[in-house]
Amino acid sequence: MPILTVQQGFQKTPVQASSGTPVSRILQEAGIWTPQPCGGRGLCGKCAAMMEGGLSEPTQAERERGVRLICQAVLTGDASIVIPQSQPMDQIELGGGGTLAPCQPLGSGVGAAMDIGTTTLALRLFDLQTGRCLGVSSMANPQIAVAADVIGRIGAAMDGRLEALQGMIHRATETLIAQAASQAELPSESVKTLTVTGNTTMLYLFTGRNPSALSHAPFEADCLYDETVSLGTRSVYLPPCLHAFVGADIACAVLASGMMEREETSLLCDVGTNGELALWKDGVLYVSSTAAGPAFEGAGISCGCGSIPGAIDRVEIRDGSLWADTIRHAPAVGLCGSGLVDAVAAMLTLEWVDETGAMDEDAIVLQGGVSLTQADVRAVQLAKSAIAAGIECLLRTAGVEQDEVRQVYLAGGFGSHLNLASAARIGLLPQAFVSRTRVIGNAALDGAAMTLLRSEHLKRLRRIAGCARHVDLGGNALFNERYVENMLFPEAL
Repeated sequence: MPILTVQQGFQKTPVQASSGTPVSRILQEAGIWTPQPCGGRGLCGKCAAMMEGGLSEPTQAERERGVRLICQAVLTGDASIVIPQSQPMDQIELGGGGTLAPCQPLGSGVGAAMDIGTTTLALRLFDLQTGRCLGVSSMANPQIAVAADVIGRIGAAMDGRLEALQGMIHRATETLIAQAASQAELPSESVKTLTVTGNTTMLYLFTGRNPSALSHAPFEADCLYDETVSLGTRSVYLPPCLHAFVGADIACAVLASGMMEREETSLLCDVGTNGELALWKDGVLYVSSTAAGPAFEGAGISCGCGSIPGAIDRVEIRDGSLWADTIRHAPAVGLCGSGLVDAVAAMLTLEWVDETGAMDEDAIVLQGGVSLTQADVRAVQLAKSAIAAGIECLLRTAGVEQDEVRQVYLAGGFGSHLNLASAARIGLLPQAFVSRTRVIGNAALDGAAMTLLRSEHLKRLRRIAGCARHVDLGGNALFNERYVENMLFPEAL
């Protein structure tokens, strides 16, 4: 069998594989993560790498870009590949890090709460006797190497890759546990209890459940969890999901927000690849989801990247020009979600982009070699329009006007670093919501931690699930109408 020699930094790893095997699959099966936001279609170029030796002829996508792409190359003989070492993700939200007073925790000794996001993973380790946080860890979700969104991963699972996807998340879980445990100078084997939250698809892949029920109408999940499973010697509680595309992460976020403990009408938004919404009104929790796409996570953007050092995360107007700042003030290497929203908002204010999204220039340089293109602005329009239309439909279904919403909770990693004024300027959120918005970070992880430490929250999670009423946006005439209308950027106030 041919051997693919994989070099990362100073480490070289020989991997044996059959001739005719795609390089992407060889790396995935070897547990080596590489980004493929476009789902392996050769469209984004994010998996470019130095390769030589026994490989297939370059595809059209590779010839157009002038590079070899991991998602396109096929092994035909002995070959080598050089993969850049992965950058740390600086802005993955880990929720609160303080002490939560335990009361009948789900286990004893040491336990962990984990949030499986479509793009990122986050874990917190706790002393279940005192409630003290012992360590935290985070990383990119390695399943990005297969597809950037849940639809792509569902398709991959149904195409025979379910076991591989499950293996990726299980190995990542063990890595996160080991990293957090090492901070407390504990062996990872001491962690016996986990509470794991995530959207419905992520929990399906975590448990190795066939997600075919999520792939076609009527899109009804055949499992909504609220159950305990095993991961090796560990006991894992999976909170209830609210619908096929409104997961346990939203149930946990609603729990952490405390919104259902108040009489006021309130809205929770988790803006990410899969935007999820929850509206609390008169004893009913209206929930929905809308596919915003990965633009707000930095994927599918020409210079897009995650929250790594050097990612432009803030853009302002200074003296009539754009000023950009980067994570850790490092040289600019790309543009993450918060910087993307800032940049588009600033260009609208400067009238470099009009309300239709049209630009006078093909590309506008932000800093160094990082620029924003017309296609990038279009991607932002698609993403923000999906969220804005989803909010409008939820309000209309519940018979709620914007001024009746007294509190807006903005959850998730992207929301934690979002400039609310920029979000309103591009039409992602209504202007009226800015003064009423409270950023609550990784509320899904906070809710999972609360449940780990206080089993009484199991009843609250089940009440949340029982009050939930799903609002289907698929084929919804109002959603389609508002989606088209929200493609336009709002006029300056």
